[in-house]
Amino acid sequence: MSSSATSISQKPLAKWLGLLVLSLALAIIVIDGTVLNVSISYLIRDLHTDVQTMQWVITSYSLVIAALTIVGGRLGDFFGRKKMFMLGAVIFAIGSFTTAISTNVGMVLLGWSLIEGIGAALMMPATVSLVMSTFAGKDRAIAFGVWGGVAGAASAVGPILGGFFTTYYSWHWAFMINVVTVAVLLIGSVLIKESIDDKEKKSWDIPGILLSSIGLVSLVYGIIESSDYGWWIAKKAYPLFGQQLSPMGLSVVPYLIIAGLIMLAAFVAWELHIEKKGITPLVSMKLFKSKQFSAGVITTTILTLGQSGLIFSIPIFLQAVKGLDAIHTGLALLPMSITLLIVAPLGAAISRKISPRHLIQLGLLVNILALLVLRSETAVNVTAASLAPGLILYGIGMGLVMAQITNITLSGVDVSVAGEASGINTTMRQVGQSLGTAIIGAIFISALTANVTTAVNNNPAIPGGAKASVIAKLSNTNSEFQTAAQDSGSAQTPPQVLNAVMEIKNQSMVDASRSSMLYTVGFVVLCLIVTFYLPNVKVSERHGAPAEKDTQETPIAAK
Repeated sequence: MSSSATSISQKPLAKWLGLLVLSLALAIIVIDGTVLNVSISYLIRDLHTDVQTMQWVITSYSLVIAALTIVGGRLGDFFGRKKMFMLGAVIFAIGSFTTAISTNVGMVLLGWSLIEGIGAALMMPATVSLVMSTFAGKDRAIAFGVWGGVAGAASAVGPILGGFFTTYYSWHWAFMINVVTVAVLLIGSVLIKESIDDKEKKSWDIPGILLSSIGLVSLVYGIIESSDYGWWIAKKAYPLFGQQLSPMGLSVVPYLIIAGLIMLAAFVAWELHIEKKGITPLVSMKLFKSKQFSAGVITTTILTLGQSGLIFSIPIFLQAVKGLDAIHTGLALLPMSITLLIVAPLGAAISRKISPRHLIQLGLLVNILALLVLRSETAVNVTAASLAPGLILYGIGMGLVMAQITNITLSGVDVSVAGEASGINTTMRQVGQSLGTAIIGAIFISALTANVTTAVNNNPAIPGGAKASVIAKLSNTNSEFQTAAQDSGSAQTPPQVLNAVMEIKNQSMVDASRSSMLYTVGFVVLCLIVTFYLPNVKVSERHGAPAEKDTQETPIAAK
């Protein structure tokens, strides 16, 4: 049975119920990428760690998915997408249980980032491919509207669930609940029809897997470590095998980033080489001859980058400046979650009247406006109510984009290569999420350190001999945010000094958050520019056909 002939005969009710199962699977994958964003200070305390380490743990989850999703998509093409979906769900449950019983960072990294990441890498491309092979024409547009709405809303619902469990029970329960959810998925999988590409020759591109994985890890790790070691000039030496490295006085960061880019370039060259020799590559570069597919993938990557950076930085700000607990931090993001969940399916219906490209561009313009509103409202005296208009606008923008982007991207290729194409698209979404958390997180921490240093040095209320200590403690993010300022002084510290330190801490957090949002605006603007390469067609009327001739003439990379 080929993938293109899988499910058109399936009963309508079973198809739509199956979509709910696939959407639920996507939801738990996305939720686990953001569920602990509001609980960072709790994990820092419970696991005796710091913000940079937790940033790396959160990013590693997305990074493992990014490194292995293409492989997961190919396994689905070879052995059956439903089989890989179910296998991935079981592995995901094992990782969730491991994380739920974790007592240290190492166990969290193993259970959440590694084991769950592997399970997600098998499940996620299967969900996209199964939607592609199950639905056609206008039904596919609506199905991807629901799928995209769930993806966007889940990233915002995650902090609410994490906040609820962390505040009233324990953050461990945010993962234990996944075990029950996976049981529901396995039962519901009876509604899903198998889809397999029995014409594809099975081959394993081990060099491609290694080059892409190592390249991504090196790139993202370099960005994350920039706050500790500096972007260019070394703040301190990098410890490696007992040696302290700072070659030519430079930070290790540019070396890591350049090494990552070289590895990724070598990956592309290798894939082109083996494809010319008639060997099946991990990623067929022929897919990128479709301008529609290429532009859609790039749009998805940049969009996710901005979104994940925003959802990482806002909770830190709310807890650091406003002293909110996990549940109230999550509730503060609720306007965005609800709006996105409502708008995404509506966007699919609107696309019958307006071209998907125009809807995506409209959504990005609304996102830019939302970020500017949020930035203007970010202040020491901010309230959840004052943030709500910006968050609602952001939900509207994301809803319009998420309703269309996956459908318009994958409609640029034939359904027979759905697994490979969805694997690439999902991989780049995870790359965007990893880079978003890494880049925006690094910008936030760097800006915080710079703001604290300047403010403390210029404040006459703080004694000169204490300034270095205050700067070190306020810049050190390994303590709970709410108590950082109080811990900066001893019991004999005069009240006016403590007040000055508190004011510096809060204002520095505000300024760092505003800087993060400004960079996020830049990413959305870049994303908007890329969308002009998307075709101005109504893809909902097409059934898994290749992109139209005029969209395939030049790959986006050649522009």
